[in-house]
Amino acid sequence: MSKLLTTAEYEAIAGGLILPSSAFINGKFARGKAGKTFQTINPANGQVLNEIAICAEADVDLAVAKARQAFDSGAWSKMHPTDRKHVMIKLVKLIKRHERELAVLESLESGKPIRDCVEIDIPETMHCLSWHAEAIDKLYDQVSPSGNDALGLIVREPMGVVACVLPWNFPLMMAAWKIGPALASGNSVIVKPAEQTNMSMLKLAELSLEAGVPPGVLSVLTGPGEITGKAIGLHPDINAVSFTGSTEIGREFLKYSANSNLKRIVLECGGKNPCIVLADAENLDAVASQVANAVFWNMGQNCTSNSRLIVESSIKDELLARVIDKTSDWRTGYPLDPANRLGAMVSKEHFGNVLNYIAKGKKDGANTVLGGEAINGDGYYIPPTIFDGVTPKMTIAKEEIFGPVLSVIEVANAAEAVAVANDTPYGLQVSLFTTHVKRAHRMARQLQAGTVSVNCYSEGDITTPFGGYKQSGFGGRDNSLQAHDQYCETKTIWFDLSDDDIDETLD
Repeated sequence: MSKLLTTAEYEAIAGGLILPSSAFINGKFARGKAGKTFQTINPANGQVLNEIAICAEADVDLAVAKARQAFDSGAWSKMHPTDRKHVMIKLVKLIKRHERELAVLESLESGKPIRDCVEIDIPETMHCLSWHAEAIDKLYDQVSPSGNDALGLIVREPMGVVACVLPWNFPLMMAAWKIGPALASGNSVIVKPAEQTNMSMLKLAELSLEAGVPPGVLSVLTGPGEITGKAIGLHPDINAVSFTGSTEIGREFLKYSANSNLKRIVLECGGKNPCIVLADAENLDAVASQVANAVFWNMGQNCTSNSRLIVESSIKDELLARVIDKTSDWRTGYPLDPANRLGAMVSKEHFGNVLNYIAKGKKDGANTVLGGEAINGDGYYIPPTIFDGVTPKMTIAKEEIFGPVLSVIEVANAAEAVAVANDTPYGLQVSLFTTHVKRAHRMARQLQAGTVSVNCYSEGDITTPFGGYKQSGFGGRDNSLQAHDQYCETKTIWFDLSDDDIDETLD
């Protein structure tokens, strides 16, 4: 883990950066063929950071053609697994060498606090890529139990050209979750970053070429979703799209697939995740710290944000007081100041959306017990906000806010807690706090979510599959060895070994 620097030192790094602005296709930077650009904004002050190339249909066609050419050549897809591993490990070493530059790029463009970029995002990016690289020459295919007269081989093969469409909340970390297993499996990969956050991924692509990833194997196409994303979704020579983002846009990619070549679609979408605290939970002070982290980390711009605190009535007031106390540690402000735990909302539009939800909560009768107003200034800052007296039917209890807003909902018992928790179209993650082991096991089975963390807030780790139930996504899982499966085709190779036509001299 890199040591935190001072604000002045991070500003000096920012001042010396060469900001990437072009797409990365076939191993080199290139402006979009139409020459059009869009602005990327610094959320900390609302100022323009850079002009980024817009990749339209012709640019997507070029990137896909080069990706397919690279795949068919075998330069990466047929490279010995150990050699492929060594290239990816070299990429990780290059990321380590440029980690401060990448952290500052990400903080500037996303509004993320620099301490998170330095202590969480960049280290997790490196760990993820390393883990999948090390898995390359340790994954085995299978032999079926077919008896002595036949041999059935079940083998995995890379799909071909895979597109990874990224969210803006964890630009590099989500890139690693996708390109790690996709590259490890031997695919050519096209990455489309979110419109708000492009530059750290462009830098990573440049480093991949230096590491030895062949031209065409990893390309980055920049541009708006309605232009670049749509062209990717409809392209007939892309074999799969892995998408992380809103459920609304996830539906669009399913339509794109249906209207083109039925490419595989892997979706990791929204969440309205509950944190359940039962009356027998021990050490409410520690629980309160977990509650605050679960909802306010990354300004609540997190698909697993525990934005609903479902708590038994007998301990609600005590727990809420402790959560409010713990929230005083979550200072909001300038992202390049490492003392701040919360930075800015990613964009002016999103800033406005979150404020609209806060206004809706007030209008519907919820009690604002903390925050509730924007911080005056040029940037897009919203402090931690907590609503008490929330009912399950209120908008702020039902819709994904994706901001630092916590809704507190009282329940009478564990059964009601499960019912309220499951009363959502989403099913990504749940946190459950109880000391009753049998109850924890039963409730974990009843809760409709891809991950249930008991007595902590967690998404698991790199070894555990990550994904959701219901409208939180389907089609595959990020993390774990299962992540490789979504970028592979499974093939059966069947050999007839019966001795009917074998020369008798073999007997």
